[in-house]
Amino acid sequence: MNNKQTNEIKIITADPSALGLFGLAIVTLVASSQKLGWTSGTAFIIPWAIFLGGFAQLYACVNDAKKNNVFGATAFGAYGLFWLAVASSWMIKAGVFGETLMDGIDGKQLGFAFIGYLILTLVLTIGAMETHKVLFTIFVLIDLLFIGLSFSTLGIAEHAMHKLAAYSELAISITAFYGFAAAVLNGHFGKEFLPVGKPFGIFK
Repeated sequence: MNNKQTNEIKIITADPSALGLFGLAIVTLVASSQKLGWTSGTAFIIPWAIFLGGFAQLYACVNDAKKNNVFGATAFGAYGLFWLAVASSWMIKAGVFGETLMDGIDGKQLGFAFIGYLILTLVLTIGAMETHKVLFTIFVLIDLLFIGLSFSTLGIAEHAMHKLAAYSELAISITAFYGFAAAVLNGHFGKEFLPVGKPFGIFK
């Protein structure tokens, strides 16, 4: 296979963001239902966190990396690993890995992890400004989610911050469903079937 053929294959590689956004939409919908009190427990959130939040976004990460999309690969990879870590944390809390780990839990450690992810998301929010407005909106909502998670987990304005996290997560799901639909239908029809908004044009 010559270089020209290799370049052509790269050009026609499918955009993996649709699956990544769908995974994000599903896992945040299920997780927000628990935060909002519509459902209870985490046992049935764990499979969706692993497969849709984790594996679907990691699949998008690997394929964005193949397309030399550093932004997409970093975003989908970081959030995919986040959901695998969250699912593991829930399993530790449930005693799946034994009583020793369960008895050694300090929930504030998650708070510091959430602060780290808030920093990541703030950086990605700046990058999303030059992608499109739907993606930018998703990242702003993720910023709010991590603010809520960080403060509530560290015991700061716990009730209010929990509510902020819950409603932000639901809004992420709704917006990600729209982004997934736009990615699928716009690519399928070869035109802007669902508008996503032009980049802000501030940095580019």
